[in-house]
Amino acid sequence: MVRCPFCSGETKVVDKRDGEDNTRRRRECEACGKRFTTYERADISLMVVKKDGRREPYIREKIRSGLIKACEKRHVSLETIDQAVDRIEKAVRDTDEVSSKEIGERVMTELRNIDKIAYIRFASVYREFDDLTAFEREVRLLKT
Repeated sequence: MVRCPFCSGETKVVDKRDGEDNTRRRRECEACGKRFTTYERADISLMVVKKDGRREPYIREKIRSGLIKACEKRHVSLETIDQAVDRIEKAVRDTDEVSSKEIGERVMTELRNIDKIAYIRFASVYREFDDLTAFEREVRLLKT
């Protein structure tokens, strides 16, 4: 039983939709009447190999938060961000391990298609720009 996040009352499902990668349930609290949405996703047992060789479990929320930070104060919806995370996850889910570099490049590709400013923001951190020349070079590449 899923409890209401507002009053901890019992909830009922008022709508259920199965998507390609998740199940969306619209719920209503029987006590306070407020509605909210929950998502059910498959658990992915995937390891991410970091630059220094360390391995850590794949955490979807890390990719999502990176995209949200890059898109801060831009006109990009959370739905668009979640769809990008779904595409990234779908591309890597059939393997046991994925490099952080591959995930970063996939994030860059998604951002390039979503919002050019968000792409540059992310690229400046991901590619560790240390001077204006690197920044200018990336902008030139983006224009072509």
